[in-house]
Amino acid sequence: MSGPVPKRSYLGTPATAPGPAGPQMLKAFGQIRNNPLLYLNQVWREYGDVVQFPIPRPPSYLVVDPSGVERVLLGSARYYGKSTIQYRALSLVTGEGLLTADTEAWRRQRPMVQPAFHHESLADIAGHIAVAADRITDDWRRAGSGTVIDVDAAMMHGALEVVGHALFGTDLSRDAEQLASATLSALDVVIARARVPISPPSWLPTPANRILRKANGQLDASVHGMLQDRRALKRDHRADMLDFLLSVRGEDGVGLTDLEIRNQMVTFIVAGHETVASALTWAWGLLAANPHWQKRMQAEVDEVVGGRPVTFADYASLPVTRAIFDEVLRLYPPAWLITRKALVADVLGGCEIPAGALIILSPYLLHRHPDIWERPNDFDPDRFLSGKVNRTAFIPFGYGPRLCVGRDFAYLEGVLMLAGLGGRFEVEFAGGAQLPAGNPLVTIRPPAGMPLVVRERVSSVGE
Repeated sequence: MSGPVPKRSYLGTPATAPGPAGPQMLKAFGQIRNNPLLYLNQVWREYGDVVQFPIPRPPSYLVVDPSGVERVLLGSARYYGKSTIQYRALSLVTGEGLLTADTEAWRRQRPMVQPAFHHESLADIAGHIAVAADRITDDWRRAGSGTVIDVDAAMMHGALEVVGHALFGTDLSRDAEQLASATLSALDVVIARARVPISPPSWLPTPANRILRKANGQLDASVHGMLQDRRALKRDHRADMLDFLLSVRGEDGVGLTDLEIRNQMVTFIVAGHETVASALTWAWGLLAANPHWQKRMQAEVDEVVGGRPVTFADYASLPVTRAIFDEVLRLYPPAWLITRKALVADVLGGCEIPAGALIILSPYLLHRHPDIWERPNDFDPDRFLSGKVNRTAFIPFGYGPRLCVGRDFAYLEGVLMLAGLGGRFEVEFAGGAQLPAGNPLVTIRPPAGMPLVVRERVSSVGE
């Protein structure tokens, strides 16, 4: 997958990698707006592992070259910043939290927040996952065995419940529909802004900005309420993420401001529920489409968990379930797009990259690179059970120093939620339906949810 570098320039910016000409990209503008991932896949297949777009300011490159991706995220990570249109748009919701903070702000925040996700705190999180799985179980049993259920909605609600309890000691499930709606509404605006080079300023009262302002108001009110409740709390309680954010101090002895706490909390609400929920949704869809893997998972869960709630101790004993979740993350990585700004000139995949360039990376494409993966489009968890996976080319949560701080949280939730529900229910598509195509939003989402026939397993009846 390579092509010659054309001898052309874009308003004085020389072409250093092959790519589409200006008229070709203009002709594809509708597709770029409606399904940018499909467009990126097409230009990658046509032009090779490094593609330059006919955009002069900033010079813009898609990099799918495995060594180039590793260089941007790990080897030369300090020379690639996050001041890009994607993260600036996302910061309209999350503020300057860990996800969007650029170099200096991130260097201050990361060591302050990282300890909150140490392994010793994961045991408590497992208990919240079990409670959420039990609540979903009750909902599905009330619906009746054999009912068609939107599993996507159930996973979104369940993940929000887990993040609320585990991170903030708050039952977000009480207001889950409002919070989930506010989050998704805000992210819709973010996506629209990130897909066009010029957007109206946020202070203009456009319909999109009004939606964003209302959604942010709901998120702010939720966060403010949590802070007020916690500061007024006099009794002893088990420490959680919110307690940690209120008490943590940096090397200079200075703690986080209320605005910084708000930004971290909203970041965790946004990133901590949709990313895991999306992966779980695709997991159920893929298991419905691959019933032999569903049976393998159920056999493992029956042996390890039986009919009781899942626990933290079960996690290490569920390799098949973990491999299934890994393969889901390979095919539908929560962060399907990563962008960076080149702070200095560099060479990626043999192509010269000028300082100031926008670098577009896609775990979705890298996870389908034929030089790295056998049968890259097939669902095959055995590739992870074999232990032969090239981990530097498997980056569902990023890679290098900016690896997602909540990765272990996400793995624990994903594996234990699959085990907790998979031991009790089985799923299939109704009426010959098939796995839907994904819609690349903040995460890759099924456009109309994931309606599946949910049946209670005979072995779980009468628990």
